[in-house]
Amino acid sequence: MDRYFIIYKPYKMVSQFVSSHKVHLLGELNFKFPEGIHAIGRLDADSEGLLLLTTDKSMTGRLLHPKLKHKRTYIVQVEKVVTEEALQKLRTGVEILVKGRGSYFTQPCEVHVIEKPQNLPERGHSYRENLPQSWLEITLTEGKNRQIRKMCSAVRHDCKRLIRWSIVDLKLGNLRPGEVKELFRDEMFKYLAFEEKVKD
Repeated sequence: MDRYFIIYKPYKMVSQFVSSHKVHLLGELNFKFPEGIHAIGRLDADSEGLLLLTTDKSMTGRLLHPKLKHKRTYIVQVEKVVTEEALQKLRTGVEILVKGRGSYFTQPCEVHVIEKPQNLPERGHSYRENLPQSWLEITLTEGKNRQIRKMCSAVRHDCKRLIRWSIVDLKLGNLRPGEVKELFRDEMFKYLAFEEKVKD
């Protein structure tokens, strides 16, 4: 029987169980995962937050299917105060570089300035609170490599912290870095708004 998990991927951990490089891996988490477990998609090492793990390869295919658009929401801390002009550029699309494709214009997305979320886990190398900064909530349906970081750079705001908060209706909730929560298949499919079949 396939199994399904959500985790809070910690900062400076890669989204995989095996690597030829000397890096922190998912297998270091204090949890006994079943054989055949793998992450669905990735968060880069400098990012943190919601990551899905499963032994169900068909579910991975559904979530990454190019014709299905799944909203993903991120909490982003950037340096300097973000102007309305910069927000509008992010919302309508900015030009970034994508490996293997060159110049790429991002699709329209939702971007809002927010207050710093309460009870965020402490993290090493944090951006100093006394320096000018903004917190953003960004929701998009595409996921190019380091896309949000590149988008923020395109409007001259360096990304200092990036937390994936939700995927569709599946939320990070009260999980803390390194914590694992197992879900039933029906729960996972409900939160991700999956249909039983995907049309080609």
